[in-house]
Amino acid sequence: MGYELKMRIWRGDRSGGDLGDYAVEVSEGEVVLDAIHRVQATQAGDLAVRWNCKAGKCGSCSAEVNGRPALMCMTRLSDFDPAETITVTPMRTFPVIRDLVTDVSFNYEKARELPSFAPPPRDADGKRRMAQVDVERGQEFRKCIECFLCQNTCHVVRDHEENKPAFAGPRFFLRYAELDMHPLDTHDRRQLAQGAAGLGMCNITKCCTEVCPENIKITDNAIIPMKERVADRKFDPLVWLGNRIGIRNKDNDGRTEV
Repeated sequence: MGYELKMRIWRGDRSGGDLGDYAVEVSEGEVVLDAIHRVQATQAGDLAVRWNCKAGKCGSCSAEVNGRPALMCMTRLSDFDPAETITVTPMRTFPVIRDLVTDVSFNYEKARELPSFAPPPRDADGKRRMAQVDVERGQEFRKCIECFLCQNTCHVVRDHEENKPAFAGPRFFLRYAELDMHPLDTHDRRQLAQGAAGLGMCNITKCCTEVCPENIKITDNAIIPMKERVADRKFDPLVWLGNRIGIRNKDNDGRTEV
């Protein structure tokens, strides 16, 4: 059964813009992205929107629906009252390119700063081995579709543009944790996570976990354990004692840690 949906869609570019009012026919079972496409097809042919799979797996159609970061293809119209006006705006944390399309290159810059997987030499038979429990532990982290909704909702950068150079954000803390917990990885990323990536700036409000479409427990399973690993490295009494008596640890680049 169809009905007329009232929508407010942000239209504009880097120089500015405003919300435009639209009314469009929708059908039972449709999602917000369906309504956006119908507006694009019937009333606003120049409406810019990024999307790809329409199955919640590519992470392309990230936006804010009634102020909440969400994938438009996974936000069902049945979750709203038919008389309600649905407002769709671009992700607020990233610069607008046009309409609902934002420039998410900040995230790719942060990805380049993260040291890649560094495995040890293979065993004598040419293989590498790890326990099944370690395989299962990291499986959750690899569910990330890089929709960047967690990055968008994180108030450390959402409300403070000046923090971006020194803060990687929850998506990349997830990656730091995945690699640091990998039993075959030889690179110690804890000092980098605390320093250049700004792990200490996260105050674990769990807003990133709440908006994750893959239901990854970013805060509980990645950020908090990573904070604990950093604290162990920095405040472990045996490490402190080694520093006091002249024993120094080397980081991955061969530099002496203090």
